[in-house]
Amino acid sequence: MLDRATHGPLVPSSASRLPNGQLKDTPANRALHPVETPQSVFESEVLREHAYYSDNRSLVFNGDVSKVLQVLANEGLQVDCIVTSPPFYGQRDYGVDGQIGLEPHPQEFVDSLVEVFELCRPVLKDSGSMWVNLGDTYWSGKGAHKSNEAKQGARRFGVRPQDLGGDGLWARPKQLLLIPHRFAIAMQDAGWLIRNDNVWVKPNPIPDQVRDRSSISHEYVFHMTKERWYYYDREPVGRRSATGRTLPPLDTWVLRPSRGSKKHKASFSEELVRIPVLATTPANGVVLDPFGGSGTTLRFARKNGFRSLGIDLNADYCEEMADSLRGMADLED
Repeated sequence: MLDRATHGPLVPSSASRLPNGQLKDTPANRALHPVETPQSVFESEVLREHAYYSDNRSLVFNGDVSKVLQVLANEGLQVDCIVTSPPFYGQRDYGVDGQIGLEPHPQEFVDSLVEVFELCRPVLKDSGSMWVNLGDTYWSGKGAHKSNEAKQGARRFGVRPQDLGGDGLWARPKQLLLIPHRFAIAMQDAGWLIRNDNVWVKPNPIPDQVRDRSSISHEYVFHMTKERWYYYDREPVGRRSATGRTLPPLDTWVLRPSRGSKKHKASFSEELVRIPVLATTPANGVVLDPFGGSGTTLRFARKNGFRSLGIDLNADYCEEMADSLRGMADLED
């Protein structure tokens, strides 16, 4: 159990202390007081050489996410919080060789994601949390998009993987693929703890042009940890009871989607990353987005006093992240 100073840091209860007042050396107490990532590691010469952009609070890397994660691990950099939204299956063609999301079969997509997030394991502190936003899709099997409806055309491109014939089993026409939870189960099988499958409800989604099912209006944000005990501070994100107690946030988040950035049409809003970043990042902690996109996670983390890192395969997105971070650095000066 934890007691809290009003609007203050985490305060262990008396049951967590020795008779002399010192904290007991327990996994729970250690998780609540993680060792801060040294600034010397964050600003190491090797990381700056590999970075597309760097300053004393943020790093942006342009390249294959697996290779960059290996560089971070080799340098001994560990982060407190990972918040990301990888490409959804068959939803976008980012025009970059090696991109994730266009695998011929959805199982290959799930396998690709698990492989990447397993590489995040040595980079994430034992006290850290990982949050992954993922949406679902249907298998179509109808071939290339033929509708003249503008909104549908904007979301369709040529022949997507799910437009092909499929295997007649999991991948067959009209099948909701259940990719988010298949991914989460695969992560459980890999040894991760799933703490929540938070539901992001979109109040005004682009309507599905269908006549025989409900229109999809939600995505998932999975909260995962490596260990049973991890850093979590509900104070900045919790709900207030009538008696003034802080209750944990709900696992259903009703948030308007982002309209996209200048270059990235599938960016998410800062409100979506608020609970993940504020609840699971200690003071001066480090936040990583391995699929950085337009840089929402990095900017929000930096605005709230944290250090941040982003990785993306697309150089245009890295430039967008770098531009916004340069502007923030200028204002800080």
